[in-house]
Amino acid sequence: MLIGALALAAGVVLGLVWDVAVPEAMEPYLPIAVVAALDALFGGVRAKLDKIFDDKVFVVSFIFNVLVAALIVFLGDKLGVGSQLSTGVVVVLGVRIFGNVAAIRRHLFKA
Repeated sequence: MLIGALALAAGVVLGLVWDVAVPEAMEPYLPIAVVAALDALFGGVRAKLDKIFDDKVFVVSFIFNVLVAALIVFLGDKLGVGSQLSTGVVVVLGVRIFGNVAAIRRHLFKA
């Protein structure tokens, strides 16, 4: 757990220090990928608190969530409905994130 926290802190520091340029072609997919990654992260925290966490499941779901969300937005762009599908993906993942956060809150604060 300590290694994960240190890696997260190092990643945040490196992201703030380095001026990372995202290619213009990837810009529509980055916010969706971040939301999908947050969904997997909060799902992993919830699973850890429920004592059902499996690192292999976490890694696979993290990668798969990001790829599927980006693929849905990519297909939406090709079909000409990219903004609508992006909104749909954000809404679905947002509902999942808030559900996981609510479960984490109940677990931590018993409320």
